[in-house]
Amino acid sequence: MNWKYSSILLAATALTVAAADWPQWRGPQRDGIAGPGERLMEKIPADVAPAWKISIGPGFSSAVVAGDKIVFVDGDSDQETAHCINAKDGKELWKQPFAAIYTDEWGSGTRATPIIDGGRVYAQSCNGEFRCFDLATGKTVWGTSFEKDFGVKFLGSKANEGTASRRGNNGSPVIDKDLVFVPVGATDGAAVVAFNKETGKVVWKSGSDEAAYSSLMVADLAGVRQVVVFTAEALCGFQRDNGKPLWRFPIATQAKRHACTPVIIGDNIIVNTFTYGMACYTISKKGNDLGVTESWRNKNTKINLATPVLVGGFLYTHGPSKNYQCVDASNGNVKWTQAGFGEQVSATVVVGDKLVVVTDFGEMVVIKPSPDRYQELARVQVCGKTWSHPAFASGKLYVRDNRELVCLPIGESKR
Repeated sequence: MNWKYSSILLAATALTVAAADWPQWRGPQRDGIAGPGERLMEKIPADVAPAWKISIGPGFSSAVVAGDKIVFVDGDSDQETAHCINAKDGKELWKQPFAAIYTDEWGSGTRATPIIDGGRVYAQSCNGEFRCFDLATGKTVWGTSFEKDFGVKFLGSKANEGTASRRGNNGSPVIDKDLVFVPVGATDGAAVVAFNKETGKVVWKSGSDEAAYSSLMVADLAGVRQVVVFTAEALCGFQRDNGKPLWRFPIATQAKRHACTPVIIGDNIIVNTFTYGMACYTISKKGNDLGVTESWRNKNTKINLATPVLVGGFLYTHGPSKNYQCVDASNGNVKWTQAGFGEQVSATVVVGDKLVVVTDFGEMVVIKPSPDRYQELARVQVCGKTWSHPAFASGKLYVRDNRELVCLPIGESKR
């Protein structure tokens, strides 16, 4: 295997915002790593005071940050709604309802994280409404409906499988230069659709798998720029410019609830599911085509919702037993585990040389990453129960639960 830890090419999504912002799902490069120059304060007090906090509606998605603006989506009355607020004080600049709210036994509100790209905001609802808004005004620029335009019916709890048609379109789209790639999930040739990000024109559509809950990635693998998609049935690659299917590895699970985001390391892709475990796939050239092989699989590392972060060749992530763990990315071996990290999920952000973990109990845990042993530096209650991924930009951590969005000044930005 070709492990290029020092020269990893991840999404490199060419978003037109500053690299140190947090403009999309899992940060500047979609890898859970805060921008260059970001670091935590030396000692975080147990009673760290928020710079501000505001009341918000329910939802599971992450806030995104670009410059002096923050965008989040929530359930506002009976609508899933995009909000833009001032990063300095949390005051609302605009809000725009764009879809009927979805509710199930896990809660209400939007689950896919929006994207800020230049002067636009891109947001996706649970029931498959996708919108492009003007960042300055909130005015709708263009939109599409998965059902009306691609025939994908959202069934909610009536669906028999754990796909997006049942639990909502949770997987976040991705932007690469002039295109936005969206996990539509149509089984007649539009599993993934590429739109011109400025006009909404369909550039290509490809694949016939249902959508799961995983977010898309764009990367160079085996020398080919491609969209990496973890569908309800398989891990797949589509050529970036025209949607040509490049390779496919079936990953069958009973519930089809693939939720993690692919972690890309050189020509290798690591994914995890609750029933299949954690596995690594290597993309390589096969003559004029590309092929995929399973390089390793740890059947015992069955992670449900969390996506690992990569630091120094090791993966740090919420584990399968209400714990946290470190996994060797080269072979899948677990280096250590630590109890006390919530019920379902913990979300991890790399800030400088430390890990910031937010558990579903609303605790922030600061860890020094090391494959040798678990080293906890701080543990602070920062919000209520949450499944939302935190954001980190300009020295501030943004966390949300179903009642509040909180801005915590726990770092320093050297940009």
